[in-house]
Amino acid sequence: MSNNKPSTCADFAKTWKMKLTVFVTNLVMKFCCRSDGTVNRRLVNFLDFKVPPSVKPLNGVKTYDIIVDASRNLWFRLFAPVPVPAPAPTDASGLPVIIFFHGGGFALMSADSLPYDTLCRRLVKELSAVVISVNYRLSPEFKYPCQYEDGFEVLTFIECNPSFEGIPRNADLMNCFIGGDSVGGNIAHHVTVKACDKEFTNLKINGVIAIQPGFFGQEKTESEIMLVRAPFLDARLLDCFVKAFLPEGSDRDHPAANVFGPNSVDISGRKFPATIVIVGGIDPLKDRQKRYYEGLKKCGKEAYLIEYPNAFHSFYTFPEVLESSLMINQVRDFMQKQSTK
Repeated sequence: MSNNKPSTCADFAKTWKMKLTVFVTNLVMKFCCRSDGTVNRRLVNFLDFKVPPSVKPLNGVKTYDIIVDASRNLWFRLFAPVPVPAPAPTDASGLPVIIFFHGGGFALMSADSLPYDTLCRRLVKELSAVVISVNYRLSPEFKYPCQYEDGFEVLTFIECNPSFEGIPRNADLMNCFIGGDSVGGNIAHHVTVKACDKEFTNLKINGVIAIQPGFFGQEKTESEIMLVRAPFLDARLLDCFVKAFLPEGSDRDHPAANVFGPNSVDISGRKFPATIVIVGGIDPLKDRQKRYYEGLKKCGKEAYLIEYPNAFHSFYTFPEVLESSLMINQVRDFMQKQSTK
């Protein structure tokens, strides 16, 4: 296979790199995430390689860590392009801003973890955008609703401090997108719902980018049953993450987990923005993600479903995979469409 030609997810799944990555990930998760919903935090921190901020540009991107609330270790990492590119012809007002929530089952990773520092740098360069990656508190030490509270607090901080350190002069806070991958997509949804009830003057949310969002439910879906040993997100790990996040005594139909379930919050009357939902065919959560899209449509919201049949959970973290580049293009088109409304 030519090194210049990107491989599909189906082809990449057969490579030694994919097999080794899955093996190592499964081994690490076995020792880090326990069945009772607790996490071996010491081991997790040891294995989670952190990337320091780089005010000096690195591959065309500079980063700043901005403290929001030191008492709860709430901060975000700003990713800004250097040199600052001119805005696209269809968006003369400036660069769009993506407020991003990382995945990790509510319990793992951070804004400065290597995989997410790398991903956000890629989003900056390929989407010509400014990215704000939120470092929210983790479960099980901090359960629901801490992650949502932290996310909304960052929006409030930006609203009150629109010229914070490092933000490019032509960053357009009136053209914001709330995004996230895996459970970060879950957080993005709930933060956006909360934002619908607040009047902002210095920022405007034009869309939601839900990349394989992490939603759950008490009744197992077909994909959860059939894909119990899916790469990077098997059934045991899912159970651990849900147990670590939800309040004691709650089941998977808790409104935080099942957003269009029996106990969910009705968003029909809220001005919820347009949403793009990215789905992978080898993701055990794919049925839940499709139900999320359908739920948005039933509530009268603008929503777009993009599915890659052979994509596994977290496929977008592998830039050499064809579907990863296709996703970037789809997100770019979505953002440009919402920016011109």
